[in-house]
Amino acid sequence: MSTTEPVWVKSSYSGGGGDNCVEVAAAESTVLVRDSKDTDLPALTVSGDAWAAFTAQIAARLP
Repeated sequence: MSTTEPVWVKSSYSGGGGDNCVEVAAAESTVLVRDSKDTDLPALTVSGDAWAAFTAQIAARLP
């Protein structure tokens, strides 16, 4: 088990304020997702495959 803290990143679409977005971090075989406004809440954990499918659907809808 890894004891390394996750490295959280925000989307480049989050804008300058950065207070209305989610943050994501890669874990061993999962992706962690959290609210940037309340980082003390537990993160949502999804599989890498689920995250890839989700982001592919979002990318397909971008102009």
